[in-house]
Amino acid sequence: MPAQPAADFAWRDLNGNGRLDPYEDPRLTPAERTADLLPRLSLEEKAGLMFHTVIEAGPDGTLLETPGALSKSPTSTVVLGKRMNHFNVHALGRARDAARWANALQRLAAETPHGIPVTISTDPRHGFFENEGMSFAAGSFSQWPEPIGLATLGEDDIRAFADIARREYLAVGIRMALHPQVDLASEPRWGRQLHTFGSDPERTARAVAAYIEGFQGAAIGAGSVACVTKHFPGGGPQQDGEDAHFPYGREQVYPGGAFDVHLGPFRTAIEAGTAGMMPYYGMPVGLERNGEPIEAVGFGYNRQIVNGLLRDELGFDGIVVTDWELVNDNVAQGQVLPAKAWGVEHLTPAERILTVLDAGCDQFGGEECVDLLVELVRSGRVSESRIDESARRLLELKFRLGLFDDPFVDEDAAEDVVGCDEFRSAGFRAQADAVVVLRNAGRGGSPLLPLAPSADRRVYVEGMRRGEASALGVVVDTPEEADLAVLRIAAPFDPRDDLLFESRFRQGSLEFRPGLIARLSRIAASVPVVLDVTLDRPAILTPLVPLCSVLLATFGTSDAALAAALTGDVVPRGILPFEIPRSMDAVRDSREDVPNDTAHPLFPVGFSVPFPVPATSATRAAAAIAH
Repeated sequence: MPAQPAADFAWRDLNGNGRLDPYEDPRLTPAERTADLLPRLSLEEKAGLMFHTVIEAGPDGTLLETPGALSKSPTSTVVLGKRMNHFNVHALGRARDAARWANALQRLAAETPHGIPVTISTDPRHGFFENEGMSFAAGSFSQWPEPIGLATLGEDDIRAFADIARREYLAVGIRMALHPQVDLASEPRWGRQLHTFGSDPERTARAVAAYIEGFQGAAIGAGSVACVTKHFPGGGPQQDGEDAHFPYGREQVYPGGAFDVHLGPFRTAIEAGTAGMMPYYGMPVGLERNGEPIEAVGFGYNRQIVNGLLRDELGFDGIVVTDWELVNDNVAQGQVLPAKAWGVEHLTPAERILTVLDAGCDQFGGEECVDLLVELVRSGRVSESRIDESARRLLELKFRLGLFDDPFVDEDAAEDVVGCDEFRSAGFRAQADAVVVLRNAGRGGSPLLPLAPSADRRVYVEGMRRGEASALGVVVDTPEEADLAVLRIAAPFDPRDDLLFESRFRQGSLEFRPGLIARLSRIAASVPVVLDVTLDRPAILTPLVPLCSVLLATFGTSDAALAAALTGDVVPRGILPFEIPRSMDAVRDSREDVPNDTAHPLFPVGFSVPFPVPATSATRAAAAIAH
């Protein structure tokens, strides 16, 4: 279509030539607009599309023009100098500031030769756990259970969360979710179960379909947030449960031959129309498919997995972005994390780029070495047609999202939408709904919960704020003064702090230390105990069961939401998203790739004790949520 002036509909003159070029024409299809724009781009612009790294907002919604805690370059350097336009945003402040920053970033991108807008992405940011390498606490956004907590509920709950998260993301200009994480939690020690949907393959498949529908809608459009499903082809079967972020956790193993079980949720994600896929760091050890040995290199480097399985066998033509820092070491905050070049550690950065491209990936996550890719093309080691292949996918998704037509957000509306009362109330209810009751036995075996209203009940608490605990009775200072003890503890882990991010990952043994068990025993000798264990992964609860009248599992529940569940103001209805092993010996004897494989689990996957519904719960729920 020839370039023509147009005045009868809105369009943006992105290249400033005063004419309506086909790629600027919103009447054309995304494929047609991409076909026009791609040959207009310089090699540097096309290469810039293929890098997707961390960005940080400046104070009060300004652009950060100095290196941040984890970002490597000033904002103007990566946008104007390196022609990059995909960024994973880290900490965000107030909604208005987040929207102001997003608009400033888009205005900066409009200064580039063809005005390619920025795709702002994010890791999960609606929960409780803060880990810059994995997720962020909710802050200004509505707060919900972690994904593993949503998995205790049903698909309708997951879809409702995803729709609200989509609306909050849109309000501040976030157009890509680096989630859902649909790895099966088959290895109880693995430190990344928090953002999975648990260990049950069928429940996970239903969850991912609902999640993608909530974020993307029936088809990707201007009201969608594009999902990047991870970590293909399933990151759960980590050898001994060690995580592949770190050199000691690079191996994925399949002693039970369950590779295709882990693949199942990704098939569902493709059927649901996921915009992207992210391969995991892990390298398969001893894996064969269809009689063919699979090379023992990280999945992002693995041509058999990306091109062979994902592209050819499963027919996926969306974007494939690698997980972060496969090419270069990450140095920040005085620590180093080696490049996750598992199985190809001997290769140079240039050779690693070549291998990732040959595998079939479109974007380098966490990298900004655009000049190295450009040099590989100019030297003839990479064909420009290979760059065009990935650039086409990346541009077309931007067009489908409507970013070329209007990438800006309403800063006033952002403040009204993000964390609004309606969304916070929904998140609060989900936090209480997702509580899993594992034991509920008071005196004589009758249920202790729900706690009836009592102004005289004296309650001793640990791990819970006194203000929220006052909803349960009069808070006292010692167990000996109390009629009831309500204790909140976290699942155990082995502290580690050598490599970057290592201190933020909860790994190692699932056993509680003997001192904690002894102290809880002394409390239980004085007063009935309600014990809540926050499970970011399973824990060995066997020694705790005899000490408790009530045993609960939570996965992102505030003190106020827990109080609402204990009283039945919101009736808890969660079921276990993974099994609770009976012992560490059972964990060590289980197969890493087989879900729910420990012998004689203490509590099986899907377990819960039915909660007696108090007659007054419906009338009291509104007051609890409002609080």
